[in-house]
Amino acid sequence: MVKMRLFRMGDKKNPIYRIVVVDSRKAATGEYIDCVGHYRPTCDPVELDVNADLAKAWLAKGVQPTETVKNLLVKAGVVEKSNKLSPSKTKGKKSNK
Repeated sequence: MVKMRLFRMGDKKNPIYRIVVVDSRKAATGEYIDCVGHYRPTCDPVELDVNADLAKAWLAKGVQPTETVKNLLVKAGVVEKSNKLSPSKTKGKKSNK
């Protein structure tokens, strides 16, 4: 399965992320198929640069973005936010009643 995920680069406590298209079986810092953009969360105005045409082309081919990349693509205006709520990743606390 091919996914769109973040590829961490940069120095200690100064991360720079590339938004890449990669085979999901590859290592997190392994080789990737294509670079779609980059994201720098430590800049004062957060720097987010996405090639919208390239990202839309990969999404049309069936690439599944991770939750974080999906949120970044929504911020960049590449995809629209879906009204459907995604299931929560954590289990809620059980009530003792």
